[in-house]
Amino acid sequence: MSLETILMTVFSSTLIYAAPLIFTALGGTFSERSGIVNVGLEGMMIVGAFSSTVFTLSFSNALGTATPWLSILVGGFFGFLFSILHAVATVNFRADHIISGTVLNLLAPGLCVFLTRIIYNGKGQTPIIEQGLGTYTFPGLSKIPVLGKILFTRTSLVAYFAILIAIVSWYFLYRTNVGLRLRSVGENPVAADTLGINVYKYRYLGVLISGFLGGMGGAVMAQSITMNFSSNTISGQGFMALAAMIFGKWHPIGAMGAALFFGLAQSLPITGAYIPLLSHVNSVWFQVAPYVITIIVLVIFLGKAVAPAADGTNYVKNK
Repeated sequence: MSLETILMTVFSSTLIYAAPLIFTALGGTFSERSGIVNVGLEGMMIVGAFSSTVFTLSFSNALGTATPWLSILVGGFFGFLFSILHAVATVNFRADHIISGTVLNLLAPGLCVFLTRIIYNGKGQTPIIEQGLGTYTFPGLSKIPVLGKILFTRTSLVAYFAILIAIVSWYFLYRTNVGLRLRSVGENPVAADTLGINVYKYRYLGVLISGFLGGMGGAVMAQSITMNFSSNTISGQGFMALAAMIFGKWHPIGAMGAALFFGLAQSLPITGAYIPLLSHVNSVWFQVAPYVITIIVLVIFLGKAVAPAADGTNYVKNK
């Protein structure tokens, strides 16, 4: 296999595995920039994966090739609805953010597997999706010498869309008035309230955007990697996205870059066989590598990365 083909395989696999993490890490960034810690990303991904899979299986005959793309929006919508629980608990009832997120992570798999058994006659997983997102070759761009084959041939179109969303998220948070207000309630809610900014409203906004993007991340995982829904469809990707957000220092572009790194780690069981230096390594090491890398990143960077000043702090409006 030529070097060019190896690089194409590695890059394409990295994007496929990174896409769900990019969406979810961006969601976590919005939530925590508003001051709400969101460890419930895993649960939001599970809800998104379940709802998108059911939608695809139900409407693929009627909607054709548009079904996987519409299912991503469906997953985002149900992730949005699920995140309302976290928003109400943390903003209105001022619950501990970690406990609330943990409850979501415990609730989502049980609820979704239970509904799967009801819908699919007692089976613990859905049928296989026959028409997923697949890979995409960019017309014209794929003809560029060397880079065309590596970057734009048989690659993940939804990953490029996720990268675009990361750029838009950066612009929204750092170049718009709404983004400035959202960040201000995560840094100093008292000062923001003094200036007339509705702290509760913007914290709700951050959590709900987080739920929508997390649901999209779960949908992409189901539509492009697992191709069905079961209890193992989302197995730690929400926590990887959380680690990517921390590694990226709560910045959309940084979170995207970290998600690409974790995507590379997740793709190792596939790409390792094509890399000469790694081809003789036991595949078990590649399977555990993403989780080990996640732990190492959290240990190294959690103490050094500076979160928004009011992240995880409940706000009580003075009367």
